[in-house]
Amino acid sequence: MKRVAVFGNAGGGKSTLARRLAELTRLPLYPLDMIQFRPGGGEVPRDDFLKAHTELLQRDAWIIDGFGGLKPAWERFACADTLVYVDLPLGTHFRWVTKRFVMGLFVTPEGWPEGSPMISSTIDSYRVVWRCHRHLTPKYRQLVAESLGAKRVHHLRSATEMEAFLDAVRREAPRA
Repeated sequence: MKRVAVFGNAGGGKSTLARRLAELTRLPLYPLDMIQFRPGGGEVPRDDFLKAHTELLQRDAWIIDGFGGLKPAWERFACADTLVYVDLPLGTHFRWVTKRFVMGLFVTPEGWPEGSPMISSTIDSYRVVWRCHRHLTPKYRQLVAESLGAKRVHHLRSATEMEAFLDAVRREAPRA
């Protein structure tokens, strides 16, 4: 496991999972929100983001968490040796987006640029959850099915499976 793509619908705990995975594996973590957005929530120019994303893919080791658009996502999936797909029930995504919003009123969520606008970002997340579920979830599930045997694939369908995955990585992790 050297190049890991963590992906799935909004509010599914991908960033927390990716951060914990990076701690266990000592692989460098690159949350796409930190590359795609400036402090305060403004978007980085698309060409700048795409250039930075392409440079990340050329590195020997990474964990990349996030979406960034269809073309970059599928490029990332092709370069990854490990796919970690967080595919929770739809209601869980909505609930966890709400939880992130409430907590974000007090502290910026980890992996988000400082000063991110919590209200508009949460409204966008609610929209993304439904659109992703309708349009991307079937494509993600197909990608996972087609990648079995060619890559390490982890299709995580619950918080319990996410914890079990991290426990398995912890047991495999090199000891300091």
